[in-house]
Amino acid sequence: MKRTRKESVQRRHRRIRRTVEGSPERPRLAVFRSNKHIYAQVIDDAAQHTLVAASSLDKELKTELESGGNCDASVAVGKLVAQRALAKGISAVVFDRGGNLYHGRVKALAEAAREAGLDF
Repeated sequence: MKRTRKESVQRRHRRIRRTVEGSPERPRLAVFRSNKHIYAQVIDDAAQHTLVAASSLDKELKTELESGGNCDASVAVGKLVAQRALAKGISAVVFDRGGNLYHGRVKALAEAAREAGLDF
């Protein structure tokens, strides 16, 4: 039986989450990609607490973006989440691609966050 794309993503995400874990010293940068938007959160898994979040739905980004589901939006979200993390004193994270392939919008977000100063 052939798996759907969503099932494949969920299987990959469970496999990734076995090894990727956020700590207070190095929290997890989790990416969720929907068809219309992209979301990123910096999460401390030990405390089960979201430290920083950004998405293409944020008010400061929504005005400058024409679409929330393209690479330009991903770059903007990557820069914003990195700025907010650095403002909270978080400079090193573990990247969690959320079961998505490291390609396209997920790659654009990751590279923008690296350029903005996050270490992963």
